Amino acid sequence: MPTKHILFSKGARAVKIVDLRCAVIGGSPVVRVLTDEGIVGLGQVESFKPYLKPHILFYKPYILGEDPTNVERVMLKIRRLGSFKPWGAAVSAIEMALWDIAGKAAGIPVYKLLGGKVRDSVRAYNGGVRFPMNGYTPQDYADDAARIKASPEGFTIVKQPIGFHSPMPAHVPNFFYGEVQNRAPNFQRGEPNAGPPHPNRGLLTERGLRHIVDCVAAMKAVLGDEVGLALDCGPGWMLPDAIRLARALEPLHILWLEDLITGDYTPYVLADLYREVTRHATTPIHTGEQLYLRQNFKELIEKQAVNIVGPDPADVGGLAELKWIAEYADLHGIMIAPHGVFDGPIGIAALVQVCATLPSNFIAFECPALTPAWWRDVVTGLPDPLIKNGMIEVWDRPGLGVDLNPEAALPHLSEDDRGFFDA
Repeated sequence: MPTKHILFSKGARAVKIVDLRCAVIGGSPVVRVLTDEGIVGLGQVESFKPYLKPHILFYKPYILGEDPTNVERVMLKIRRLGSFKPWGAAVSAIEMALWDIAGKAAGIPVYKLLGGKVRDSVRAYNGGVRFPMNGYTPQDYADDAARIKASPEGFTIVKQPIGFHSPMPAHVPNFFYGEVQNRAPNFQRGEPNAGPPHPNRGLLTERGLRHIVDCVAAMKAVLGDEVGLALDCGPGWMLPDAIRLARALEPLHILWLEDLITGDYTPYVLADLYREVTRHATTPIHTGEQLYLRQNFKELIEKQAVNIVGPDPADVGGLAELKWIAEYADLHGIMIAPHGVFDGPIGIAALVQVCATLPSNFIAFECPALTPAWWRDVVTGLPDPLIKNGMIEVWDRPGLGVDLNPEAALPHLSEDDRGFFDA
């Protein structure tokens, strides 16, 4: 059924939010904001966070009766109630859905509401397109880099996890001066006895640092100067090691070193420590995926603490929040490469819409893989193939430009979520 275009018509009355719903699909909470005009907005939380469903629904009484096309007015009621990753995801998903409604109501894509696109296609890097590694030797990394380089998406940027952002501490003997803590691989799914994410932290041994540098050199030998290499490093590095690594990798022209000091699920910024790394080496330094709201990027940007920020629209507070951060970073000569590895198909749509509007400090965003394959049936409207030559073409459909297929989604809903699509 065609979407009603209700804004800007003579004498049109305000749209009102009449319901907020959330269902867990494939481990990912998916949001539907319903209106009295029949227009529905969609949002999505990063995958494997089913525990956030009640947190999302917590905001329902605050937004009922509000006009969703007044996005900022609605967000002022709930924004300050969120927090650092993962707790900002609920607010972020609702904000996505509000922009989706506003675009559908006006009959235009979200990018036009965010200031208009400045590029017709957006660059994406591998994010969710990775392959199982047999080990964590330089040859293993070289082989993995070759597989990604040969993937049909034609990525021009590849990011790989190393150091404390990988199982290296448990696989490389005498890697660091600390006790290795193994986290269960499915901790995000809420399995019992699962350890926290990225638990290892400490001073690297000389062997550990050399191993990392050797692995990076092996990847660069495969990728050459055709494909840029970025590294997801932490959190967990001590300041001297972070500086040593940034200096050691200068001849390899790495695109960036991400989350050395803080990172996933770290509820603070430590801008002064990042500034020490940045000022001691020319290798670009990147952080920000766990941060919530523009206020928590202020110190990083104003102190020139990093070269690149990486907010995630599904954690930072939404699309407008990310746009503001990008503009403010650009004023300070800082680049942006948004995070998004587990944001799912609705998250991909949101990333494409907002990244089309960002200034020239935009590098690329981290693109999730559309796995399991059934997401293609559940969420419709994405191009197929999604990525060509490392780029995603920006589409012009109203709102985020994607929709849910209830029949395809129902087999993936729990009994508690069966009413998700009810009128």
